[in-house]
Amino acid sequence: MNLTEIRNLTWKGSREKPLILDAFWPEGSERLPVVLFAHGYKGFKDWGAWDLFGKKIAEAGFLFIKFNFSFNGGTLEEPMDFPDLEAFGNNNYSTEVGDISRMMDFIYQSNALPRERLEVTNTTLIGHSRGGGMAILAAGLDDRINKLVTLAAISDLVRRQPTGPLLERWKRNGVSHVMNKRTGQQMPHFYQMHEDYMENLHIFDIPVMAKKLSIPWLIVHGTSDEAVGFSEAEELRDFNSKAEFEGMEGVNHVFGAKHPWTENELPEDLNKVLTRVNGFLKA
Repeated sequence: MNLTEIRNLTWKGSREKPLILDAFWPEGSERLPVVLFAHGYKGFKDWGAWDLFGKKIAEAGFLFIKFNFSFNGGTLEEPMDFPDLEAFGNNNYSTEVGDISRMMDFIYQSNALPRERLEVTNTTLIGHSRGGGMAILAAGLDDRINKLVTLAAISDLVRRQPTGPLLERWKRNGVSHVMNKRTGQQMPHFYQMHEDYMENLHIFDIPVMAKKLSIPWLIVHGTSDEAVGFSEAEELRDFNSKAEFEGMEGVNHVFGAKHPWTENELPEDLNKVLTRVNGFLKA
């Protein structure tokens, strides 16, 4: 199937730093529901097999958009990986939730999309890992989001905040670092991230938001997820009994993918995710 593609288009992010995005849609005249994809922690729109995953969804009759969070550490010149560690360190939850809202503005406003074909009132947000947690929060705040899919999503932010001596050291130094084993970079987190979290506790409560959601929601998680334990998916299911739940036996955090992904087909596990997601999107 022939797809129209937009690559590395920019749109204003929630803190005036540009969002960088790609969009795919099938040629033709049929109406197109919209799918928006949010990547996870230390992720980016072009990681692994996400590009192929998006094209497969577009081929099924959707307009698919994936984007880099504005402070994910990528740049327009180098949207993959993390050339801008200063931006990465200045990222926070408010920025990411705000970026999803700005991407919804893009869907509703941008003339770069085939406006006459779009069904903007049938927009699904997909989030992976921390992006899944941000997607839950965004879906609770923005009624333009009509369906939700979370892939290997986190179930809260509380347990991800350091305490005791670790928190004191972060505050004293103003920065903490985490190693990116793939790139070898020491990636900074400036203390502003924790301050932003503490100032917005009423917004960043994933369990509360999850319980309030009334839109269709599909939870997908592998039982062998090494980064976000399967128990977090079970927590999300317990928060919202109306959500559809797909536990994938023996599947890891990235559903069998890796970076870079050079194959022409999706890994077997991610292809199973694709089948389940497409069924949910068309229901």
